[in-house]
Amino acid sequence: MQQAVIEHVMELAGHRTRVLELDGRGPGIVLLHGWGEKADTWRPLLGELAAFGRRAIAVDLPGFGGASQLARGAILPQLDDFAAALVLEWGGGEPVIVAGNSLGGAVALRLAEQADLPLAGVVPVAPAGLETPGWFDVVERDPIIRKLLDIPIPVPGALLRAFSGPAFRAPKLSHPQLPELAAAPFDLGAVACPVMLVWGARDRLIPHTGARDVLDALPATRVELIEGCGRSPQLEATEALLELLLEFPA
Repeated sequence: MQQAVIEHVMELAGHRTRVLELDGRGPGIVLLHGWGEKADTWRPLLGELAAFGRRAIAVDLPGFGGASQLARGAILPQLDDFAAALVLEWGGGEPVIVAGNSLGGAVALRLAEQADLPLAGVVPVAPAGLETPGWFDVVERDPIIRKLLDIPIPVPGALLRAFSGPAFRAPKLSHPQLPELAAAPFDLGAVACPVMLVWGARDRLIPHTGARDVLDALPATRVELIEGCGRSPQLEATEALLELLLEFPA
């Protein structure tokens, strides 16, 4: 009988969060969403994983969805602590796979730098922070676009306004001004587990050329491009992403 997705609440690293969980076989799969999203972005993939009897969990990251708010200051260290606590508590000491999209992909890659965490591998899906997209420069240079971004309109205008600000390029992501990572601090030389980078070939927000930095530091990294897919493979190409996850790590 196929397992149902169970929605409940967990306490992790001082945060209360909503989770979507599947019981099943391991290694367990931890799913981290991107900026402005929540655990529900993984529901289609969770449905597919249920059919294969895999154990998995998707969470609302602090500051998003039904999770408690982030504290003032740098976001990434807070998300690191939260995700590490999730790996340890939910995994019960057994190695797990951590997959994340965009901001969640950056967090997954940063977790891989912690050699003491029980990780079977990480799957950053279009991870933010490896390089700055070229269209940021266009936004910064064009006075008409910058004028439009000053208009007090809701998202996505507010997101673009934050994209164009000089703080967006700072090496430390700070709360609450910044919606994504322009240059997340990574220590790729410290990565101690298998890595598989996944990108939609049509992703225009964060280009897959950022994979070069990881390959330079970690030549054994596996890189997979999903043809015909854009920013969110978990929604646009669920079955293709499922196939990659089920065979990882080889």
